[in-house]
Formats: sequence, C-alpha cells, structure tokens
Amino acid sequence: MKKLLVLCLIGAFLSCKEDKQEPVAEKTPDIQQYTIEQFMDNESVGNGSFAPDNSKLLVHSNKSGIFNLYEVPTKGGEFKPLTQSDSSSIFAISYFPNDERILFSSDGNGDELDHIYLREPNGNITDLTPFKGAKSNFYGWSDDKSTFYYGSNKRDPRYFDVYEMDITDFSSKLFYQNNDGLDLNGISRNEKYITLSKSLNTNDSDLFLVNRDTNEKTKINSTLSGNSFEDFSVDNKTVYYTTDDGAEFAYLMAYNIETGEKSKVLEKKWDILGASFTDKGNYMTIFVNEDGKNAIEVLDAATMQPIDLPNFGDKSITSVSFSDDENWMRMYVGGSNTPSDLYTYNMKTKEQFKLSNVLNDEINADDLVSAKVVRYKSFDGVEIPAIYYLPKQASENNKVPAMVWVHGGPGGQTRQNFSSLIQYMVNHGYAVLAVNNRGSSGYGKTFYKMDDLNHGEKDLQDCVEGKNWLTKQPEINGDKIGIIGGSYGGYMTMAALTYTPEEFDVGVNIFGVTNWLRTLKSIPPYWESFRESLYLELGDPYSADSVRLKKISPLFHTDKVKKPLIVLQGAQDPRVLQVESDEIVAGVKANGVPVEYVLFEDEGHGFVKKENQIEAYSSILKFLDTYLKEVDKPVDGEIPNTEIEAE
Repeated sequence: MKKLLVLCLIGAFLSCKEDKQEPVAEKTPDIQQYTIEQFMDNESVGNGSFAPDNSKLLVHSNKSGIFNLYEVPTKGGEFKPLTQSDSSSIFAISYFPNDERILFSSDGNGDELDHIYLREPNGNITDLTPFKGAKSNFYGWSDDKSTFYYGSNKRDPRYFDVYEMDITDFSSKLFYQNNDGLDLNGISRNEKYITLSKSLNTNDSDLFLVNRDTNEKTKINSTLSGNSFEDFSVDNKTVYYTTDDGAEFAYLMAYNIETGEKSKVLEKKWDILGASFTDKGNYMTIFVNEDGKNAIEVLDAATMQPIDLPNFGDKSITSVSFSDDENWMRMYVGGSNTPSDLYTYNMKTKEQFKLSNVLNDEINADDLVSAKVVRYKSFDGVEIPAIYYLPKQASENNKVPAMVWVHGGPGGQTRQNFSSLIQYMVNHGYAVLAVNNRGSSGYGKTFYKMDDLNHGEKDLQDCVEGKNWLTKQPEINGDKIGIIGGSYGGYMTMAALTYTPEEFDVGVNIFGVTNWLRTLKSIPPYWESFRESLYLELGDPYSADSVRLKKISPLFHTDKVKKPLIVLQGAQDPRVLQVESDEIVAGVKANGVPVEYVLFEDEGHGFVKKENQIEAYSSILKFLDTYLKEVDKPVDGEIPNTEIEAE
C-alpha cells in the first residue's frame, strides 16, 4: 500500500537557559490558480484512423467548443477542420480503406440515438442510417474492405440486428437477426463464425460460437463466470476471450474452434480488459486495468513476447492502434495531471512524432496535481481503494476543505485519468478523494459483487469512511468535507445527504438517480439484453424488490436533507430523466435548504459542449466557495434557491 508523505515542521526547543527557538513558519507554495475558461481551453482529441497512404490521421477534437472532425499529418502539423457542427458533437470512426471518404457518428444533442454518416472528400455529408428513433453502431470493416458491419435496433427497439453495408452503392443486407436478445461480439474474417454473449448477472456472462454455415451454436464457457470475446485469429481457427473462471481477475484464453480445446494465453495480477490483433496479425495489443490505470503491451504475435515501446517517463501510453499495413502505430500519452496527447510511431525507423499539444499553454503543468493511490479500511474491515488529489498549497498549517468523489455506474471505477473538473477544484484549494467503493470494477469479482442489492447501504458507508479517512489527514480541514458525483455518483450524493444527513457538509449531484423505481422502469429499450442482469444487481421494480427500491430512493426522503445542494442535469438525458432532478430540487427546496439547479437544454448524460462545461464547473466551484469554504456565505435568513437554464 502506498502511503502519503506528510511533511510536518516541528519546532526545535533548546534546553539551555531560557533560549527558545520559535517554530519556523511553513511557506505556502506559489501555485498559480487558473480560471475555468483556462482549464476548458485544454483540448480533447480522440480516435486516430490512418489514411490509406498513412500520410495523415482522422481525429475528433473539441477545439471549436464542440467535437468536430479534423485531419492531421502523420509526422505532425496543423489540424485541418473537416466539419463545423455547432450543435451535436461529431465523432470520427474511420477513413475508408482505399480512399479518403470518411465515416463518422453523431446523435441528437446527447439523446444517444447515434447515426452513421458518410463525409465525401468534397465535404458532402450523407446519413447512411436515417432510421427515425433508432440507434446505429459501427462494428468494423469486412476482411476484403468492401463492406462494413453495423448494428441497428430499427426492426425491434430492444435488440440490435447486424447489417453489412456495401461501400460502392451503400446498400445494406441483414447479416444477423437478433431474435433472442444475445449480443453479437465478433465476426471471423471469413464470415463463417460469429460470437454471441448473454449477460447473466452483475459479473457473469455466457459466450457462444455460431457456425453460420450450419447454424450450430456452441457454448464456449463451461462454468458460471465472466467471459468476454476479444478477437478471432487471422486464420479463423481460434477464438480469443477473457474469463475469470476460477480466479478473481480476468485472464486471456484461446479456444480451438476445430477441437474445442481451451488454453491459457496470458494472466496478470489485474484484469486484462482487452486483446486484439492488428490487421495483418503480426501484433496483439493487450490492455490491463492496473490499479485504476491503463497498462498496455504490444506482443509479437509469433512469439507472444512484448515488443519495446517508447518511454514517456512519468506519463503513460493510454491507447494504441495501428495502420492497416502495420508500419505505423498511433498512441495517446498522458497522466492524471495532464490530458492525453496524440503521438505517432514508425515501427521500422523507430521515429516518434507528437501531433497535439492539448494542455493550454497558459497552464503550467507543475501547478497541477498527480493522483496518488491510497487504501483505507471500511466499517467492516473491507479495504477500499481510492485516488487522492491533494492541493499543492495544502499543509498542516494551511488545512484545506475536501470532497469525496463517487464515480458513475453502478460498477464503474474512478481511474488515474486527467479530469478538468477535478484539477480545477484541486487548483482552487479543494482536496479530492475519489472513492472506489465496494461494487467498483477493477478490483476482483468478489469486490465487484459486494454491493448487489444493497446500494445506498454498504457502498454509502464506504464513502462515509472515506470522509473519515480525510479527517485524519493533517492537511485537511475535517469540518469542511462534501460529496460529489455523477449518475450513480449523483445518487450516492443524494443518498449521503438523505440517509447520513450529518456526515457531509454539502452535496454536488450531477444527473444523479433519485427514484430507482422510475429509472429502472424507464431504461432505454436497447438495454434489453442486460435488463435482467441490471435487475438482479439493483432490484426488479415490478416485484417485491420495489419496497426496498423505494426505501433507498432519496426522492421519497427529501425531508431529511439538511445541507446545501447543487444539482446539474441535461434535458436530453435518456438514462436519468430530467424529471428526476426537477423533483429532487423541489423536494429539498421545501425544507428551506439552500439548493441550486443548473439545467442544460442541449445536453444528455454527460456535458460535452465547452460552454456548458464552463457554466457547470464554474457553478460547482462558486457553490463550494459559498457553502464549504464560506467565502461568500449568505447572511442569516437568506436562503438562495437559484435555477439556471442554459440554452
């Protein structure tokens, strides 16, 4: 376990005569504080598909304030804009395999009903999946590159059928009709085999191999375990998948299609999250969730031994992919204190090129804080991992307020990634303890299942114990600790203010669930394949579980809320409906408790537009300064109930 180094200055006392040395005052580091506009002027870059001639890459970036498409030379240069959306975000999928046409996806201001679009070199854009009310997902290119696969729920809103689209005339044909709610995971290069999975519960799933020539379906796993398809071998003879059969963490297995023989390929001390071959099959990329941080290996497929990757010092390679000819690799490189930059690497010459500089030039990276992994014991002795951000200006003589941060989910994980909101809060003097309470992924399947059917109970106690851990840190003002989270984390915020009303001093609820009965009844129809698993974890709202679900839903207990609250919500959110936040705000207002409400008409489950992020994050900091730091606390008798509606 890593421990935080606490630097304390202790006054030295001399015993001779009455000569006494006074303690030396500790100097507060000279840390520049940055505005939210400066933090949001950081750029976020994603994807990185190589053009057919490897001369450039296709990416999406939010440098315009919203995600649009750009192309950038492989060896570095200017980002050339390809789209100019000012409403819905646009996300890159891929160049076409043999020309510079482009595929991209976009939804309707966060409604999650994605469509797949074609952009031609002359700038013309065509919606290739113009199915009203349906969602379409890109599944990959065929082996001969003449078609691509996509999933759509246009036939039945509950299930995704798989189609194959010809890229000469853009006609589609049905490739797999999903009648039984199984999810298609992979297609062999010769199109003879597909893999399907069925979610069974929180952790476990069955994995099937289907021979499309004979319609024979074979179950690959033989035990109740978590199983996930990763890739087919290039020769179509082997299925690679991860499983936690007989273990706490997922490891990589190979399944011989002809003989049915299974063999272990690779095992780590943590979950192997992914494994895939490059286009020609010369390399296999392995992704490992190493204590909340991506650890990536690229293996020589012939020897299954790691190849040497560039060394970036205290930064990590967070993502990689290859050009079709495997001569180039693109990488994203970053850390908890710096957003990820895009690099390219020539596999033959070993040259590397930095293509982006996403950290705002006005921000000194030395002023930002690196995450530290800490662990503490919860009320029942269970060890809880957490990610800790301590402001550089904090010390025993300059104690700072703190926030307990709770991730989304259930079953999510706070990772050692860059977060503009966390760094903004820390830069302005708030410590953040990002708690991975029981039920979080990444720490073994036993830990993952610990919160099943007891949400708002033991997982909430883990957050309270996180607060208690903070109070013991010499740099923390234990009388000023709040709680913050989004989605499930927003639920935990409201649960904390409702069921442990004296523990936290303020709450920040970002589109959090407050009525489990309504949320579980109104999940999007395309979640049908894992609806039963969701009910097994949280409870079935149509059964006797409804009694417990009402008990743990903060909406029905708002009379207990005593501490100031801010709520942030997107009106287009299909997961946590706006009515959830409307009603919790009204309920808390009725108590005469200070409550603020920030509503964005053009956002969904997550805020992606920079102007909205600026409004949201600045509202959070102003709220914390008022009610936690009490920098601008209202005079007695004033109870501001502010509603901000952002267009």
